[in-house]
Amino acid sequence: MSTLLRLLDVGADAAADGEVFTGQASGPAGKRAYGGLMAAQSLAAACRTVGDDRAPTNMHLQFLRGGDAGEAAEYRVQHVYDGRTASARRVESYEHGRMLTTATVSFATALAGPEHGLSAMPHDPEVLPCTGPPGPAPSLPLDEFDIRIADEGEGDEFVRRMWWRVTTGLPEDPLVHTLIAVYITDLYGIDPALAVHGHSMRSRSHRSGTTDSSIWFHRPVRAGEWNLLESRSPAAARGRGLITSRLLRADGAVAATLVQEGLVAERLAD
Repeated sequence: MSTLLRLLDVGADAAADGEVFTGQASGPAGKRAYGGLMAAQSLAAACRTVGDDRAPTNMHLQFLRGGDAGEAAEYRVQHVYDGRTASARRVESYEHGRMLTTATVSFATALAGPEHGLSAMPHDPEVLPCTGPPGPAPSLPLDEFDIRIADEGEGDEFVRRMWWRVTTGLPEDPLVHTLIAVYITDLYGIDPALAVHGHSMRSRSHRSGTTDSSIWFHRPVRAGEWNLLESRSPAAARGRGLITSRLLRADGAVAATLVQEGLVAERLAD
């Protein structure tokens, strides 16, 4: 099993009271846990508690505390609602008894209805250089991803376009592909809010990191094919920045919509 698939494969804790799952640590120890991993593992745990007839439609997650990348996390799932065509779950993650994140996840069966959300692709990713992530990412198995960044514009017109695909073999299970999309889309996710002002997360000029993340799932993704995360920052104030993103498949279909809030606060003088 690849490192990526192992990280997304949460295991049930048979000794725990209730539906509790364990998410593997990504390492290295002592480093801050990657938020995208906690989001993906939260979703994976919630999905383990619903039937195969329904898929996730949205997830809203709050990052309350930072975790240690070298520590496994515990995910406790609460059943909020189960109906004929929809379900809802609440998921809390813990590390040594300290709550790290809390999330709500909604599920629904597919229904017939009108559809829209197609876009012309701005680039052919094959002609872009293999940039990798926007900065250091020691907790991610980067050898299993092809990432190509194309930033455009300045100030309020700044747009980050991150093309990504998985380069190792993947199972056909559509949930695995959804989990990978959640996992990778938090990679330097708040960076565009700093880029509007000529800064970046990697420069460490500001305290930065995701505080809230919401994602709506519209269509299936294929993680082994090219996908485009296109992100902008419409507003920042009070030390917080907002990011709006859309995840496009290679055929131009909008697969997901994301909204993230993050810390973009000036560092206090010693």
